[in-house]
Amino acid sequence: MLYAGFMSAIPPHFPTPQEPVDHPELLQLGGAPATEEPCLRADAARNRARLLEAAARLVAEHGADAVTMEAVAAAASVGKGTVFRRFGDRTGLLTALLDHSEKKFQAAFLAGPPPLGPGAPPEERLRAFGRAMLRRSTDELDLQLAAEPCASRRFSVPARSVLRHHVAMLLRQIVPEADCELLSYTLMGQLDPALIHHLTKQCGIPLARLEGAWTDLVDRVTGATPAG
Repeated sequence: MLYAGFMSAIPPHFPTPQEPVDHPELLQLGGAPATEEPCLRADAARNRARLLEAAARLVAEHGADAVTMEAVAAAASVGKGTVFRRFGDRTGLLTALLDHSEKKFQAAFLAGPPPLGPGAPPEERLRAFGRAMLRRSTDELDLQLAAEPCASRRFSVPARSVLRHHVAMLLRQIVPEADCELLSYTLMGQLDPALIHHLTKQCGIPLARLEGAWTDLVDRVTGATPAG
């Protein structure tokens, strides 16, 4: 269920979120649920694609702050009400833009090659998971921050729940005696986009140091032998 390329004018990390995704465990994050998508009228599906393409152009040319419901409607030459009907609000629209990279990342840790995917020891997978999350967030930082849900939904949105549950699953394989559910929240805190923004943009800390700190945290929390 990985998506293919987007428009040639759009950077490669904003591909069209319309390509079907085949892995049954992956979530449909933006717009209509996956079970509803085949039922969309052809014109509704085309409108959704046009809106996402217009929003991606705005992000590429002006940054995520430029993405408003009004601006997207104007760029796609549709009424503002069409944008609200399709995505609900600005957060829904931005979440749909992140839909491609979210599904691609989920596919990588659920079924991709090790050490991120199955086949490696759980401590190696956990180290690889955090490093991959840090790299992905750094690449998409402005968009991830703009799509950040409100405080009451911050920990319950499906995408974030999938990531945290994966961390908890790996922890249960490494330290089954620990409170892995709560510990997973602690580890995910180091991968929070707002914290990554603060550390990289405001403190000037390089990505390599964040990756090293994640590996060190995993090893200290789990008691695993440091890699390499």
